[in-house]
Amino acid sequence: MTPRRAVVLVDGEHYPPVIRAALRSLAEQGTTAVAALFLGGTEKVSQRGADVDLGVPAEWVAPGRGPAPDIAVAAGHLARLLAEHHPDVVVDLSDEPVLDARRRLQLASHVLLAGVRYEGADFVLTPPARPRLTRRPTIAVIGTGKRTGKTAVAGEMARALRTAGRQPVIVAMGRGGPPEPVIVPAGARLDPAALLAVADAGGHAASDFYEDAVTSGAATVGARRCGGGLAGAVGYSNVAAAVLASDDLPGDLLLVEGSGSAVPPVHADATVLVVPADSDPELIRGYLGPYRVLLADLIVVTMCESPRGVGKKPDAVTEALHSISRRSPVLRTVLRPVPLEPVGGDRVFFATTAPATVGASLVNALEERHGCEVVAMSHRLADRPALISDLAAAPPFDVLLVELKAAAVDVAVRSATRAGARVVFCDNRPMIVGAQQATGGATGLQDAVAALTQLADERATAR
Repeated sequence: MTPRRAVVLVDGEHYPPVIRAALRSLAEQGTTAVAALFLGGTEKVSQRGADVDLGVPAEWVAPGRGPAPDIAVAAGHLARLLAEHHPDVVVDLSDEPVLDARRRLQLASHVLLAGVRYEGADFVLTPPARPRLTRRPTIAVIGTGKRTGKTAVAGEMARALRTAGRQPVIVAMGRGGPPEPVIVPAGARLDPAALLAVADAGGHAASDFYEDAVTSGAATVGARRCGGGLAGAVGYSNVAAAVLASDDLPGDLLLVEGSGSAVPPVHADATVLVVPADSDPELIRGYLGPYRVLLADLIVVTMCESPRGVGKKPDAVTEALHSISRRSPVLRTVLRPVPLEPVGGDRVFFATTAPATVGASLVNALEERHGCEVVAMSHRLADRPALISDLAAAPPFDVLLVELKAAAVDVAVRSATRAGARVVFCDNRPMIVGAQQATGGATGLQDAVAALTQLADERATAR
């Protein structure tokens, strides 16, 4: 076994001779403790902060509430020890009541962020591999789960970057991505007929990289992934090949888009985290939720409207985010549908993945801002049999307005084409709301993208 250096987490609920014996056992197996951190607990030591001889340098975390430590304080101690000793692994020899499963994984988030392995009695957490594969400044757009608005945010960023004179390339991975990276050049014409041809050839014509290309006009590269780990690692992907392929395209900045809660398995110089307003705060601040928050340089909270963001939900989500880190700006947004072609005066069937609870606000936005009449609507774009039923039951319509997601092409576009209706793709665009709206609105979002891009440029230059 390769010798390893370890920072060891211990507590005062264990009798010191037992801890010393455990450290000797680790050493016999090739893992040498170089420092120990007492997280709390005093039952088997004279007092908190006691000078306990473990045979290695040891220090105590300042008291929390009860035997458990304040995780932020413990993480600060641990970060310093990691920087000082450069261990290969953190070995957790603590236990309840000092660390329960939730707090243990909270602490592990900080260790994984530092690129260090975290081990306990019956588990191993390995930092997700994120190698540098391109010289271009790279920004990752990641989320806390599926349908958070990642693609909407990535598309908005690409448009803002192009307006600012940059030339972004987007690599998007998905669960329906292609077996080999597929390149869509900037400005490529992807009309319904072209995407139907993709579907007829067996491809997923509503994959995120097609949506990114249609809504932003930027060059995109499609990739696939399968599986997702606790810290966002993927079980299988061809993202690395897609990033290498992206280097053959004209561009000066790379956007890499995550899938669900999975994080692109490549290095990023800056990161955007997308969080829905109805997220469970416990899953943000507990378990490995902090890992993604700690990665983020900008956080976009989406769907901050009734009923998903009703009442104090956005406040609770923001509070949970700030309990982990206050270094990253948090923007509150809503998503609004924007047809990519004029629909004024048309009778529209609108197909979306958005829940029925926000249907009224989406219809109002379409009718008031774009002058169409929404005669029917389906929220079941991700449910093929139900979507077919909704289309069959709809009154006559002139235009199928559809998000480029899920069954958009192989079901909705095909059905509308057969019926002789015009097909118009619909984007979802983030709009800042609340106090930030009054002080910036769209400009505030563009400013946030500009600041993030500058950060990515600076970090890439400093590599």
